[in-house]
Amino acid sequence: MAIKNTKQILHKYISDSLNSKAKILQKDITETIESRNNDTKSSAGDKFETGREMMNIEIQKAEKQLSITNKFIEELSKIDLQKNNDRVIYGSVVYTNNGNYFISIAFGKIEIENDVFYSISLASPLGKILQNKQVGNSFNFQKKEYIINKIM
Repeated sequence: MAIKNTKQILHKYISDSLNSKAKILQKDITETIESRNNDTKSSAGDKFETGREMMNIEIQKAEKQLSITNKFIEELSKIDLQKNNDRVIYGSVVYTNNGNYFISIAFGKIEIENDVFYSISLASPLGKILQNKQVGNSFNFQKKEYIINKIM
């Protein structure tokens, strides 16, 4: 069953989750940098250097995750929330007989008022198949037949 403003609800849910993740990662980076900078060198020099290097590795990992998260936020911002499409494109909400899909970023399962949606990218195997399909089109994927019932 289609929910009014489904696309906006899905978009907001993912945006809020990504923004929250970005804030947590930024906080972790800042705290780790402060901890590393406040760590004073002890008489066990090698142990100190190893500890600093481990903190640097943690900072780099968090910075990489933050960069990816920010890229997802930027990609999501490109979706026109007011546009309904007659073909599956980036930003479409697709209802099929075998699941509902939000074509955006690879985010995963989202539940809204007893409806389940999967946020997938056009680069995913299913996203590639769905791209440019229309209502009424059918296709097979992983030994299941899919029929597109609605596109928003």
